Amino acid sequence: MKKILWTVLAVVVTGYIITSCSGSKQSTTADEKVEVSEKEQVVFNQSEEDTVKIQDAETQYEIIIIEPGFYTWLVSIARPEGYYSQHFLENRNYLYVMEYNRRVLQPLQFDPDLYVLQIDYDPKIDYGYEVNYKLYNYFIYIQRKYNQRLGPYIPRI
Repeated sequence: MKKILWTVLAVVVTGYIITSCSGSKQSTTADEKVEVSEKEQVVFNQSEEDTVKIQDAETQYEIIIIEPGFYTWLVSIARPEGYYSQHFLENRNYLYVMEYNRRVLQPLQFDPDLYVLQIDYDPKIDYGYEVNYKLYNYFIYIQRKYNQRLGPYIPRI
């Protein structure tokens, strides 16, 4: 029994050493750069204020986003409403809100002009599809425009 245990342990350790020493051709997500199209870059360079009011008539929740170019980006470049499920949007928003709020609380480490106010987002509350859709796209927009990473996912469109 002792001999079998040592043999199994030796196989596991050898397997771990082999897998940890072998190189990986995949780059980590933190190293990957987001490719921005020319059309998207034009939107990012806008300087006039865009105000987007995110609200859901059924749930009475709203968010107001004042960000140059966001509305134009939302209607011309972002995936259309209905592309993502509400469940997907809620899960991503929860992760993005946690990281965004963490950055708001650390103004010496993260740009306080980019991370201004905390977002009060409770995953137990149904905010409706529209609020989740626009909030998700706001996170994608700021990640792409300011080259930020709020989670383990590459901000793609």
